[in-house]
Amino acid sequence: MDYHNAVLLKETVDGLAVKPDGVYVDVTFGGGGHSREILSQLGPNGKLYAFDQDKDALVNAIDDDRFVLINENFRFIKRFLRFYGVKEVDGVLADFGVSSHQFDVAERGFSTRFEADLDMRMNQDSSLSAFEVVNNYDEEQLRAVLFQYGELRQAPAMARVIVAARKQSEIKTSEQLKMVLKPFLNHQKENKVLAQIYQAIRIEVNQEIEVLKELLLQTPEILKKDGRLSFISYHSLEDRLVKRFIRNGLFEGEPERDVFGNFEVPLKKVGKLIVPSKEEIEINNRARSAKLRIAKKI
Repeated sequence: MDYHNAVLLKETVDGLAVKPDGVYVDVTFGGGGHSREILSQLGPNGKLYAFDQDKDALVNAIDDDRFVLINENFRFIKRFLRFYGVKEVDGVLADFGVSSHQFDVAERGFSTRFEADLDMRMNQDSSLSAFEVVNNYDEEQLRAVLFQYGELRQAPAMARVIVAARKQSEIKTSEQLKMVLKPFLNHQKENKVLAQIYQAIRIEVNQEIEVLKELLLQTPEILKKDGRLSFISYHSLEDRLVKRFIRNGLFEGEPERDVFGNFEVPLKKVGKLIVPSKEEIEINNRARSAKLRIAKKI
């Protein structure tokens, strides 16, 4: 089985408008699909830096003098590029999905399909795991996580049930969590609701929303003029942040306008929203919710 099938491979790399001698960053290396495509378009003087905080991804490192793989969270993009003497780049690519490998390795705890310890850490050295969230967050914190990140209307009742159940004994595995939340798992919608619960916990464990905000805020600083962003999101929370930042340079509210009603933003969108074709979704079902947005620095 492949480590990960790169989603919207051609469209995402095309969005970077790769220059043969340019400097690019793939902040979500994973199986290396997007990185290999970028390298195929770079000349001998081009350079590609990639980030992945998951140690498992290191086995996919590419043996190429133009390539550097950094085993760190991309929230530190500016710091590590500076470490390598890079102040500005021509493009940044991101695919914010969980890799197929992370879903398919049962003990990582990302998938609802397997019985596994509650984990869900993309960085396996992190101290915060799904176990910690489920067993140690208070009811209010749990409710906020399930409501904000899982968009679950029954979040208050779910949080209450989890807190009551763990007083009897710790909730250690995915199966135990499933049993605790069984009253909310309508047979017809069980998989959908479970996926929302898992998504909420996973986002909290990996601080995915905060990390995405930190990345977006750094992009205007590290992109050259006309440098490109090519970002794939998989749920509305991420996509909304990317869309708003490209449009307004902010995550919330409206930018300050001058007396003529104009405002300045660092980025400008390129083209329209891109989604996978029916053919791609048939080949790779995990691509079905992908949304690609492209922008360039003004």
